[in-house]
Amino acid sequence: DVPVASEVTLTVANLLGQEVAHLASGWMMPGSYGVRFDAGNFASGIYLYRFRAGDFVQTRKLVILK
Repeated sequence: DVPVASEVTLTVANLLGQEVAHLASGWMMPGSYGVRFDAGNFASGIYLYRFRAGDFVQTRKLVILK
């Protein structure tokens, strides 16, 4: 969910902090959005995804199992 109209980015990083995927970026209006992420080329493991919308930043864990 985008809380207010703002510049938005959604990225995936490995545990070393290296960005491995850039899923979304750009100016977005408030509302709910969906992003499809194909992890077929990624190794099993723990990754972090970071959502930024204006001053709001949220980082969560993502586990890929194959």
